[in-house]
Amino acid sequence: MVFLFRRQPLRSFYGLCNALTILFIRLPVWMLTFTVPSWRPVATWTMKRSLAVTAFRAFVHGMFMTALVPLPYPKEDKPDPKEPGIAWADPVPDLIVGEISDYARANQVDAVRTPGFWYGPRGPNGEVGQKASPGEKVIYHFHGGGFVLGTSRPSNKATQTLFSGFSEHFSGDTRIFALEFRLASTPPLGDANHFPAAFIDAITGYHYLVHDLGFAPANILLEGNSAGGLLAFSLARYLVAYRAQLPAELGVPCGVLMSSPTLDWAASYTGPDASLTRNFQSDYTDRFFSSGYSLRALAGQLPLDLAATSAWTSPGARHAKITPGTFAGVPRTCIVSGGAEIALDAIRAFRARLEADVGTEGVTYIEVAGAAHDFLTVTWCEPERTNALREVATWAREVWAA
Repeated sequence: MVFLFRRQPLRSFYGLCNALTILFIRLPVWMLTFTVPSWRPVATWTMKRSLAVTAFRAFVHGMFMTALVPLPYPKEDKPDPKEPGIAWADPVPDLIVGEISDYARANQVDAVRTPGFWYGPRGPNGEVGQKASPGEKVIYHFHGGGFVLGTSRPSNKATQTLFSGFSEHFSGDTRIFALEFRLASTPPLGDANHFPAAFIDAITGYHYLVHDLGFAPANILLEGNSAGGLLAFSLARYLVAYRAQLPAELGVPCGVLMSSPTLDWAASYTGPDASLTRNFQSDYTDRFFSSGYSLRALAGQLPLDLAATSAWTSPGARHAKITPGTFAGVPRTCIVSGGAEIALDAIRAFRARLEADVGTEGVTYIEVAGAAHDFLTVTWCEPERTNALREVATWAREVWAA
């Protein structure tokens, strides 16, 4: 059962008890246990990494016993001075076509003004969102969090870590536009922003980059981690699949970078040999799947089976409804995965399906042995993080130069 202690004062009481038991009971036990390398989540992990992942998993489990409390959505009339760099993209309802339009009607989702945060060089007066210079490259980022949590705000530690890696290994003057898309919720924590709300926001942000700021599609790299990786790829696929119905100026972006993408919301790969089982101790995201909360929040009024098997939401699922040619024409894609994450089976299946449509030359796959989920966003996963970022940077330079 999830969110059993969501109401106050039970939520605060449970949170305090959970923190105290982690600190004074479980942490000493873990430290003693992990003195033996073979008893660690991954035998090659350091004590620090073993404790970090195990403690974070306990924290996530605690959240699913109480409540998921995302940060308040930005307010255009009351910008937060502690979160600089925000810009707003105007909605363009006419860009919502095909299947996505059908799903939007079913879930009563409309296009809205959508915020995002700019990182990197600013204009001469310190302004953000300046027009693209000739040939300028840009990274269009989507954060993780299972579509129910997460943020691209500058205060977010994972965002800071990821973007500092990009700044170090990519060109230092590359701007990043990080979308703050709407987060989904479902009872008992709300009932809003079901699929395709975040997807429509992604389209809105892309139109802003191309139409308002003048970035050439060939200079836009779509990038996302975890759930954001799925969003980045789905946007690229949408721009290809409905190219004839969309304004010609939108074109197709140069590439897609997916880091630990979440591609199977129903966790359809089971059994003793499945990554869901063998990597359980080395991952911290299991409750997003076992609780079914993200799946239900995405589905809304749509059938759960659709969210669990659609190529738009779960393209890596065991029984995903994918036919030959589904991914034909998508731009070059780089997939980064950790060998110790529970979603590995779905990532590998997705890779095979993508390669079947675009060829092996269209897919760069980087699987890092022993790395945990979303390891590019944490500083304690070294040297794996740095090595992977170097490979990604090489790929990005090739894509931008093509």
